[in-house]
Amino acid sequence: MSFQAYLDTIESKTGLTPRQLLAKATERGFDSGTKATPIVEWLKDEYGLGRGHAMAMVHVITKGPQISDKHVGSGGTHSDASNELWLDGKATNPHAG
Repeated sequence: MSFQAYLDTIESKTGLTPRQLLAKATERGFDSGTKATPIVEWLKDEYGLGRGHAMAMVHVITKGPQISDKHVGSGGTHSDASNELWLDGKATNPHAG
């Protein structure tokens, strides 16, 4: 599953775009200095997300939307269309296809 696919699934499961979840995380005080465990616990308790999906949001919360070029356009199952994750909802993603 691509990184973006994780975020799209999070949106389907929570009803919130990744950007909306990021705003909620910021309100809770989570930022680049926050360890993964409290974020994962929050996402599990509040939204029922499993560890894999929560870890995708941990990346966005602690490191921002940039990802490694490693899988961009690789054509594999983990291939992403861009090295910048789309946070504003899957319906408006210009790279969706």
